[in-house]
Amino acid sequence: MNAISFSLVLSGVLLNAAAQLLLKAGTNRIGAFAFTAENILPVGLQVASSPFVLGGLACYAVSVVVWILALSRVPVSVAYPMLSIGYIVNAAAAWWLFGESITAQKLVGIGFIVVGVWLVARS
Repeated sequence: MNAISFSLVLSGVLLNAAAQLLLKAGTNRIGAFAFTAENILPVGLQVASSPFVLGGLACYAVSVVVWILALSRVPVSVAYPMLSIGYIVNAAAAWWLFGESITAQKLVGIGFIVVGVWLVARS
């Protein structure tokens, strides 16, 4: 995989991770909710007007374009496993930004992901 292809794949992964983090930030500000007949409009408006949710959706939209560009250059059997890098980024960012815990079990899982991505990238 050349530098441009790798940059596209990594950009797609990071945009996808950023989207998840922005959506989480948006839902943290809104709070827990359920879509019921009574609150679908008020909650829907809160979600639709949240800058974090809108930013997350924008990151998803851009990531789709970047991902299509990446797939035009990289075999899907190589590119798709690279999405696992997003698990690593999100675990670290969720710990840093939201105070979520990273347990020993999660660290072992992240270690397996790192080894797996490394193996796929070498193929």
